[in-house]
Formats: sequence, structure tokens, C-alpha cells
Amino acid sequence: MNIIEKVKHFLKEVYVELKRVSWLSSKEALRYTIIIVAVIIVVSAFLGGLDYFFAELLKRFIVK
Repeated sequence: MNIIEKVKHFLKEVYVELKRVSWLSSKEALRYTIIIVAVIIVVSAFLGGLDYFFAELLKRFIVK
């Protein structure tokens, strides 16, 4: 097999596998996207709060 035949064979196999995939509906994809964005916002706010707290702590006790 030359390289072109190998690429063709690979792409055919990829196509067959993609037909077997269980894809999410657009409603499910939207729901999961909203959940992920909400978790990212909560975690970012938490870490931002910790950063602010420790920065203030350092200002008060070390940087006097």
C-alpha cells in the first residue's frame, strides 16, 4: 500500500466510526454547555475570592 491508499483507508475507517457515534441532541449540548459555563464562573469566583483574601492578608501583615 502506498501512502495515498493508506490515507484513503484511514479516512474510510474514520467515516465508519463516526457513523457509530452516539451524538448529543442540540438541546443536550446546550444544557451541558450552560452547566459547564456556570461551573467555570463559580470556580473562578471562588478562586478570585481566595486570591483577594490572601492578597489583603499579605498587605495587612507583611507590607505594613
